[in-house]
Amino acid sequence: MFTCDVASIYITPLPALIPPDGTTNTPLLVVSDPTRASLLGIPEWLAQINDDISRALERGINIRQLVAARACAIDELLIAMFCWFKLDETDLAFFATGGYGRGELSLHSDIDILLLSPQDMSNEVSAKINALVAMLWDVGLEPALAVRSIADCLEAATDHTVASTLLEARLLVGNEDLQDTPTDIVNQLWSQLDFYEVKIAEAKTRYLRHNATEYNLEPNIKTAPGGLRDIHIIGWVTKRYFRVGKLYDLVQQDFLTEKEFDELSFSESFLWQIRHYLHEMTGRNENKLLFDYQRDIAQRMGYETQPDDEPNAAVERFMRDYYRCAMQISTLSEMLINHYYETIIEPLLPSDERPTKQLLNAHFNKIGNQIAISHHRVFAQHPESILEMFLLMGQYGIKNIRTHTLRALKIAARGIDQTYRDNPEHQALFLANLKEQNYLFHRLRAMNRYGVLGNYIPAFAQVTGLMQYDLFHRYTVDAHTLFLIRILHRFTDPSLQQEFPLVSALYQRIERKEILVLAAMFHDIAKGRGGNHSLLGESESIEFCLAHGMSEADANLVGWLTRYHLLMSLTAQKKDISDPEVVSVFADLIGNVTHLNHLYVLTVADMNATNPQLWNSWRATLMKQLYSQTRRILRADIDAPTNRQDMISATRKQAQALLDDVDNQRMNRDEVLSLWDDLGDEYFLRELAEDVLWHTEAILNHPPVGRASDAQSTPLVVLREHRELALDAVQVFVYTQDQANLFAVTMAVFDQMNLDVLDARIITATRDFALDSYVLLDRSGTLLADADSQQELKQRLIDAFKNPTVPKLTQKRLPRQLRHFEVPTQISFEFNEASNQHIMSLQTLDQPGLLARVGQVFLQQGIEVHAARITTLGERAEDMFYLSDQEDAPLTPAKLETLKQALIDCLSVLSDCLE
Repeated sequence: MFTCDVASIYITPLPALIPPDGTTNTPLLVVSDPTRASLLGIPEWLAQINDDISRALERGINIRQLVAARACAIDELLIAMFCWFKLDETDLAFFATGGYGRGELSLHSDIDILLLSPQDMSNEVSAKINALVAMLWDVGLEPALAVRSIADCLEAATDHTVASTLLEARLLVGNEDLQDTPTDIVNQLWSQLDFYEVKIAEAKTRYLRHNATEYNLEPNIKTAPGGLRDIHIIGWVTKRYFRVGKLYDLVQQDFLTEKEFDELSFSESFLWQIRHYLHEMTGRNENKLLFDYQRDIAQRMGYETQPDDEPNAAVERFMRDYYRCAMQISTLSEMLINHYYETIIEPLLPSDERPTKQLLNAHFNKIGNQIAISHHRVFAQHPESILEMFLLMGQYGIKNIRTHTLRALKIAARGIDQTYRDNPEHQALFLANLKEQNYLFHRLRAMNRYGVLGNYIPAFAQVTGLMQYDLFHRYTVDAHTLFLIRILHRFTDPSLQQEFPLVSALYQRIERKEILVLAAMFHDIAKGRGGNHSLLGESESIEFCLAHGMSEADANLVGWLTRYHLLMSLTAQKKDISDPEVVSVFADLIGNVTHLNHLYVLTVADMNATNPQLWNSWRATLMKQLYSQTRRILRADIDAPTNRQDMISATRKQAQALLDDVDNQRMNRDEVLSLWDDLGDEYFLRELAEDVLWHTEAILNHPPVGRASDAQSTPLVVLREHRELALDAVQVFVYTQDQANLFAVTMAVFDQMNLDVLDARIITATRDFALDSYVLLDRSGTLLADADSQQELKQRLIDAFKNPTVPKLTQKRLPRQLRHFEVPTQISFEFNEASNQHIMSLQTLDQPGLLARVGQVFLQQGIEVHAARITTLGERAEDMFYLSDQEDAPLTPAKLETLKQALIDCLSVLSDCLE
């Protein structure tokens, strides 16, 4: 207890705030002189209460008791203040509403309160209310206070959000005759059906704001799918019918089972504990579980790193538990809301609006657009009907399941054991489900949510909710797997054939689509166990397929796809696929066109399901280029180039064929061929025929390019939309006299204009001219549409080429999300005999100005850059550079070591500065 000259505030020790009966008779506020203006020590008392709650949580007190304890403390404070301002002498009623009305307050939760009057208030009463409000703000409560007459309340409650808060109104003090008025108003204004429909529409809108998934990298634990709001909506749509105040009361009404209540309570408590730490760490009503907080909260909640753990294992375990809780909440919420409609609203509908029943077989009926068991013992008496139901849903185009069937399904799924899995009838039904493509994603999603999939394939249960703590993998393994299967099916959608023309055509020609579905299900199934997940997945997928009676050839194809599911994307993004040797080695690994077709389709779907931002026009082009070149080799195309010289000849031949189709007045053939002779072999090895013709026309129509110091000479800089699927990429071609600082200068200019480099080809022609080609992503998205931006880029490059000084690099802050990841800088070198160059692989934290600073190091070390492949995977940059010295000679071992150390030093300093 502490005192001041105007008041004494007795701070109730926390254990007394949470007695078994949930009440306290300890006086909170004893006012010795209520006429004097004072905060009465209330801010300190509130801070002490919050501190007591935090220490109690550390001691193991249940979070459910603590959110109730804070609500109880605020009750006492508000009641005392209501009386202090003599509002108890009026006809006002003082209500707690919203979450506070439910008796749930975290450290910095909104305190929603309502002052309700039977009629309009007098000036005297309004003055007292104003004084109360001012006092509440002064002590730091910042309440969400509504002051309304009954008439005002009737008008306001036409808004369903206001109606929701009124449903949870709890009288604190005042006019007891108004105790039931808030709920009566809602019942007067809203029918059961109207209120149900508006809350469902609100939930759908809310879900869309969070990408309609529980598995966001930085989830909002209140409003995201599977958040606290999904529990609240159960109360909103049911309380007005059952006239109950607490969720557990629904158990006594036989609407909610004891187990369902326990599952909801456990998950809710988990989220409440996270919310407590979010509030404690931020000092505000923070509900978004940002990367900034995830590690600290995991540690506070007892997730410790074990001796053999990977660096992020503890936070990944924490987030895995979060995602599992979120999925459990969203699943139960969806089921219970539908149960309310089916049991309460549907029977009251006019007969012509009720769903009709259609007999499917002895075990199942179709009721409206839902499937339902014919009696409650179906799954117990006929275990095979668990899988039969999902097959029927595909065959009859049924997307949804009646809630009484879902409840029976959840219980039945627990009985799926090894004996069940070994039954040939069950195995045939499971494979039949994968062969049936109609609604396959929705059926597998329901299997996953209600325990069927995880029990039938126990390894899949292990990856449910499993996340990787990075920015590259946007979803948990189970969600990613199901998204992949969904994308595979969407390749049959005519609306996607323009975006994925080749992939869609190939997928539709594949007859055994279940091969790809099985490969999708097993490709990541061994993640989180340590070791090579692709190899582990290969053996498990083969074993599964053989156990299910598939042929050895089919099982081996599924296993091969599982093992090599990363091969194509890694080759396209990290190797020089303009090198025939690279493509030839890849083709040897692929083996035949059947493997290639399956792998190409699976890879494109996998990349799109991993991260929506990963798939862009440049990656699409790389994948298609690798597919086409490999297919020609596998089909033994006699015209397919098999070595560097063949590739050079083939490119020139294709370019010449394109030239013959061009209007002769645009380009002189002799001038073209003469220019091509000067451009050198390396140019025709790395460029496509279409780009060769574009470059050629631009060069011939541009005044001759001379030395950078020549005032009359202007370097050539041209831009265009990137070839094929060019939704977001820009090609920039530079033709100028070669100079030592060219790469560093160009990277600095791109950095200044916020342009991300995807690919770079830096080629020196035989007459010592640079032919540099870049593929860029424009962060602002205006470069191609804005002539001024294009001119600015051209002029900046031209000015920089003429000035031997590399432009000063701009200092930029490291983006918030990147600050929470540690990516050690790794540099390795490999000598490429064909090009007589070293290939440098750089892996480091992606950071502003990275390429510009790497370019400066190359300049300082006298390094010539011949090509670059830039890959950003979430928080990681994985880049490749083809290097030589400035005399085009290979780098010595000593030079390689010096370069490596210079880059490590530079990037370490850069990371420190950006912090």
